[in-house]
Amino acid sequence: MKSAYELAMERLQKGSPTITLTPEQKAELAEIDSSFNAKIAERKIFLTDQITKAAAAGKFDDVESLEKQLTADVRRLQEDCEQKKEKLRASWSSS
Repeated sequence: MKSAYELAMERLQKGSPTITLTPEQKAELAEIDSSFNAKIAERKIFLTDQITKAAAAGKFDDVESLEKQLTADVRRLQEDCEQKKEKLRASWSSS
């Protein structure tokens, strides 16, 4: 007799089957992640330096503005990364 969990997992599998990625596909996704993580790190380093300089100069309005910019830039880069990976995944499913 199957548990409720096992039955639910079977129904879920029928509705949206699990996709198995090849090592090459995993490597492509990892490359995208790596590339965007580098861009995010670069942006954080640059803007953190700018924030530090603005704080040292007493320009607290600039500090707040730069912090908001940093948050927005990181969010945008993360979204770009996910969009690029989704586009790649879609190209695999259509093949």
